[in-house]
Amino acid sequence: MGEKEIKKSIRELSPLDIYMLLPRTNCGKCGEKNCMAFATKVVNREVPIEQCAPLIEEDKYKSEYTRLREILAPAVKEIVIGVGENAVKVGGKLVMYRHEFTYYNPTPIAIDVTDEMPENEILERVRGVESFTYNYIGRTLKLDMIAIRSTSNNPDKFKSAVEIVAKTTKLPLILCTFNPEVMKAALELVYERRPLIYAATERNWKQMAELALMYNCPLTVFAQNNIELLKSLVKTLLEYGVEDLLLDPGTFPENGLSETITNFTMIRRSACKGDDRLLGYPLVGVPMTVWLRRDAPKEVLQWKEACLAALLMARYADLLIMHSLEGWVLLPNVVLRFNLYTDPRKPVSVEPGLKIFGNPNEGSPVMFTTNYALTYFTVESDIKSANIDCYLIVVDTGGISVESSVAGRILTAQTVADAIKKSGIEEKVKHRYLIIPGLAARLSGEIEELSGWRVLVGPRDSSGIPAFLKDKWPPKET
Repeated sequence: MGEKEIKKSIRELSPLDIYMLLPRTNCGKCGEKNCMAFATKVVNREVPIEQCAPLIEEDKYKSEYTRLREILAPAVKEIVIGVGENAVKVGGKLVMYRHEFTYYNPTPIAIDVTDEMPENEILERVRGVESFTYNYIGRTLKLDMIAIRSTSNNPDKFKSAVEIVAKTTKLPLILCTFNPEVMKAALELVYERRPLIYAATERNWKQMAELALMYNCPLTVFAQNNIELLKSLVKTLLEYGVEDLLLDPGTFPENGLSETITNFTMIRRSACKGDDRLLGYPLVGVPMTVWLRRDAPKEVLQWKEACLAALLMARYADLLIMHSLEGWVLLPNVVLRFNLYTDPRKPVSVEPGLKIFGNPNEGSPVMFTTNYALTYFTVESDIKSANIDCYLIVVDTGGISVESSVAGRILTAQTVADAIKKSGIEEKVKHRYLIIPGLAARLSGEIEELSGWRVLVGPRDSSGIPAFLKDKWPPKET
């Protein structure tokens, strides 16, 4: 990098770096006891720097505020597409590798329609996007955007298709055409919804830049398999005044797949490791390019699109444009997206406390589990599918599973006893029998001593709960 000053990565940035640029008055206006505590939360991205009132309100801290914004700026700029509650954020990445910190802004998935489709087909696809939902460990997974492509190259046809989509859905839009005249016709109609303009190229960059500035919309920069040209276009557009940019280096299935993955990886590496500001923008992947091949069976193309989408998502794509609406194509990718964008520092968890299933009474069984999301929702599913009326105490283990939390001494007899008292279950049932997970059997004796409840060691797997209750409940008095 020569003598160029490289911004510290999130792993190298310490609370002291932030603290030295704060007012250091310990005024408490941020909600913390002192400035060092606030600096620690800022480094961990738990609070925004703007929460420091003196830093924002007093002119004497203007230079410090500017410097803080510079060092806290993500390696990949965050861009907003759309408006209001339906807007999506792309980019905003702080690190190249998820395990270094965490990823923000899950990759939006857009499904395409074209201006040569019949109106009923456009409506069917849009409604298919809106209706696609899947509940995964308590989270609703869904699709995010509609990409409208001009295959006719006709301004009137494109405008008509955009109008149909805009009236049908409030989802954010991507307008896809290389023809500035066609793009302008659509932007005049929906610019207030801040759609993504796709795309500026070596040939049309000036006209597209003028449209982006005129209508205040983000702009995709496209340079097919040419990173140097991509950088040159970005530099030119920035000098022209366009700041909200996304990058598309081209998506090549089949023989060009290795070049595609290499380009995406090198662009993100340059932004995160080399502090290359010209490449520090969200990446657009287009898995639907597999459909350019006309001679393959439909199912083969769908399978290839699903695989390509997963590859691109794992290799830094911040936005995907797809064609297939089949569940078996989309479901693996929305689940993969969820898992990629969970915080590796914090296991996925649910709120601890007392959960009630069915219509339990004072003689209904009482069980407990941990607040690890996958464990809880598995237990919940098994209880609901068997139509069991019961109480379930969810113990706070910081989102750790039963076996791991017992081994790590996070789940102890004392935490279980405390959870019983806090839940208020003693006021809801007359008996004092607690069914514990089989994997926590070693805690049974101590739980009885500390809580005063009799313990029944349940099955190791929640699928065995129905059979266990049928055989063991109500318990025989001894």
